[in-house]
Amino acid sequence: MSVPPTALPPTHLLYLHGFRSSPKSFKAQRLHAWLRHHRPDVHWACPQLPPSPADAIALVERHIAAWPRASMAVVGSSLGGFYATWIAERTGCPAVLLNPAVNPARDLAQHIGEQTGFHDPDEHFFFRVEYIEELQRLTLPAITQPARYFAVIAKGDEVLDWREMVARYRGAAVKLLEGGDHALSDFDDHLADLVRFLHLEPTA
Repeated sequence: MSVPPTALPPTHLLYLHGFRSSPKSFKAQRLHAWLRHHRPDVHWACPQLPPSPADAIALVERHIAAWPRASMAVVGSSLGGFYATWIAERTGCPAVLLNPAVNPARDLAQHIGEQTGFHDPDEHFFFRVEYIEELQRLTLPAITQPARYFAVIAKGDEVLDWREMVARYRGAAVKLLEGGDHALSDFDDHLADLVRFLHLEPTA
């Protein structure tokens, strides 16, 4: 696996969760726990993203407005990977993508209506038809500087097509899993690769 040749070790790390997910995401919790133990100096942020893609991006942009562009990084899972790509393209920061959504405007069209939170079934939200248009506006024609990206992609993803993900991030560092699942239940097995890509060598 290659690493970004000019990237600085991040002082600020942003995690963006997926559709119906939350900061309670297993992967977010595991990464945050690793940072607390090994790199407590790194500023961590994992905001609860609103259902509206436009609002989600606006929230993230407010969150990182004062962050140093040269020493920030973003990690995104599923829909969060789609958002993370947009943020990386806007800021120039490195991005780690975990089974990233490639065409959410198409894939989420079937989910218009009332939804429940994955980690809290009592939490309800409405995914509106206009959110599809917001996703279309956020869809980029292609990534630039593929060395900025590291993607963990599972052929066993039961939600997204691994072939589309590989094609989208052609030229990037890709860890392609023969099996696995959409949630990357074996996330701990890939944490060391994520850390290495971001130059997050342990200091504690």
